Amino acid sequence: MQARAREDLKKLVTDGLVEAGLTYASAGAFSTPRRLVLSVEGLSAESPTLREERKGPKADAPAAAIEGFLRSTGLTRDQLETREDKKGAVLFAVVEKPGRRAPEIVAEVLERTIRTFPWPKSMRWGTGSLRWVRPLQSILCLLSDEGGAEVVPMTLDGLTAGNSTEGHRFMAPARFAVSGFEDYRAKLARAFVMLDASEREQAIWHEATTQAFAQGLEIVPDAALLSEVAGLVEWPVVLMGAIGEDFLGLPPEVLQTSMREHQKFFSVTNPATGRIEKFVTVANRETVDHGETILKGNGKVLSARLSDARFFWENDLRTVKTAGLEGMAEGLKQVTFHNRLGSQADRIARIEALAREIAPLVGASPDLAAEAARVAKADLQSAMVGEFPELQGTMGSYYARAAGLPEAVALACKAHHQPLGPSDAVPTDPVSVAVALADKIDTLTGFWAIDEKPTGSKDPFALRRAALGVIRLVLATDRQLPLHSLFRLVFLWRQQLSVVGHADAHAVLGGVQLAIRRDGAAVTTPSEADDLLSFFHDRLKVHLREQGIRHDVIDACLAMPGNDDLSLLVKRAEALSSFLKTDDGTNLLQGFKRANNILAQAEAKDGVEYSFGADPKFAETDAERALFAALETADAAIGPALQAEDFAAAMSAIAALRAPIDAFFEAVQVNADNPVLRRNRLNMLHSIRATCARVADFTRIEG
Repeated sequence: MQARAREDLKKLVTDGLVEAGLTYASAGAFSTPRRLVLSVEGLSAESPTLREERKGPKADAPAAAIEGFLRSTGLTRDQLETREDKKGAVLFAVVEKPGRRAPEIVAEVLERTIRTFPWPKSMRWGTGSLRWVRPLQSILCLLSDEGGAEVVPMTLDGLTAGNSTEGHRFMAPARFAVSGFEDYRAKLARAFVMLDASEREQAIWHEATTQAFAQGLEIVPDAALLSEVAGLVEWPVVLMGAIGEDFLGLPPEVLQTSMREHQKFFSVTNPATGRIEKFVTVANRETVDHGETILKGNGKVLSARLSDARFFWENDLRTVKTAGLEGMAEGLKQVTFHNRLGSQADRIARIEALAREIAPLVGASPDLAAEAARVAKADLQSAMVGEFPELQGTMGSYYARAAGLPEAVALACKAHHQPLGPSDAVPTDPVSVAVALADKIDTLTGFWAIDEKPTGSKDPFALRRAALGVIRLVLATDRQLPLHSLFRLVFLWRQQLSVVGHADAHAVLGGVQLAIRRDGAAVTTPSEADDLLSFFHDRLKVHLREQGIRHDVIDACLAMPGNDDLSLLVKRAEALSSFLKTDDGTNLLQGFKRANNILAQAEAKDGVEYSFGADPKFAETDAERALFAALETADAAIGPALQAEDFAAAMSAIAALRAPIDAFFEAVQVNADNPVLRRNRLNMLHSIRATCARVADFTRIEG
């Protein structure tokens, strides 16, 4: 709320000042838990006088019309000017708005800002009407220059603006006067208030890492916690305490999460043991015992919190050892995933069948992938995840190891959620990849099947993130995954499951596959498969644009066969993008467009298609014969290159066409008078178009 408030204060006040006619050089906003501050530099002393001319009715217009014009301008009849124009005498009003002094404008803008401030939460107190995030105690508002400081005259719900403020609530509570922003900032520092939030962050991190280094320890980085803690204190005092020996056996993620969520503590690791052994807390004051009492109190609360965490951990381990992870997951039968998509247990059955299907495509064992899918979400029923939902997956991996399951299964329990965002790590273990893909594809096809798709900026089920996750998984593993065929299979399978249920989802999936293989042409391809693939293409465009690949290059590759194989598609786009950045690529594109335009015009004019193959025996010039030879050489090279998915080699092959095409257009008149020569040359242009089209759809490329 503080960060947002700083931006809101700056925008509302500066916009209001500019709207009222004042100018300024710069502005900076600051905040602490007790104060919100704006400093505006170079503010003009007054707004300029404005002169506005307004055209009114004719001089002989009805009295009612003239009276209305007078009311709108605030003038009297004798203050209007009469001017001649093409239609006769017309009344004009010249309205002058005198400038106003800055204090008057600042008071007006500040009062409006305070009364309309967009706090996400606010309260009203006392008998006034003002709402604020907390009871507003005082307002300091000064205009200062070389001649001194002037208090802006403003009163708001009984609060009168002044030139004084208070320091730290406990260490320097007395009020003191200031003469300007720099004086204000300096005196606050002497009164134990660090005004700048970024300065507090730096001070906390520097002191924490220094204390840790002195003991041979390391602070676990946590930028979000650092920002939050800096917003809780005005005078940060860093204290380091020890975690009780009884709790050091807890998983480090449990210790870190419990301390961060419940007490805003930083975790401190011992590199020698790899364990989290200490914590850092940030107090808001210095004490005579150097924080000893504060640390004792925090230690007692931490002990109670970690005792709860240890109870959850030990209770979950007992469940795993007696019933196994699948036993822990039994309760998911009663947990609804979505009222139209069944329970979490139904979802797990679908993910298991899909993971088994996807596993061979990513180099994983189908049996291991199915086993991992069955237990990957079991920790949703654990006490630990019930207390700390953000540990979902992480705890599953610990419980899988405790149950003696294979390491690949344990890894998949944690990694199948990934990647959660564009910067999150992508799992590489094949079993994890298979389960992660199955999980995300089940989510996407499920919500597509019930028509719950993202619209505009709304994406309540994070389907864009799921699609990007699939894209990154496929690209990271460099595996061929024909998405359209897979989507088609899954949508048909879902139709069957809605009829027969999830009792044996894998067997139903096998039955659908048999039906497709037996009479695939008779099996209707769900339109959802086409729509979902289009959605993936849109997400891929965003992903590739962020990597510097132009939208038209992506479109040129999407138009090619096999565009549901994302790995193949990206390789083609990257090779084409690199090719078009070269001189050969740029010039070949121009040659292609010239050939394509001439051919298209001729075909439209003649009403025929020139695609029956050019014959070298009709070549009259060396340029024609050279182009025939170059096209033959390129065709011979492109085929094997595409077969090997070596798109760079394919681009190199068509790059060799650049010089022969340029020479052809310089030496040869395509639309010759001789109809045989003209037809042969147009067929040659078709050969150019067809050869280039084997690599990408150049008609979609701009330039």
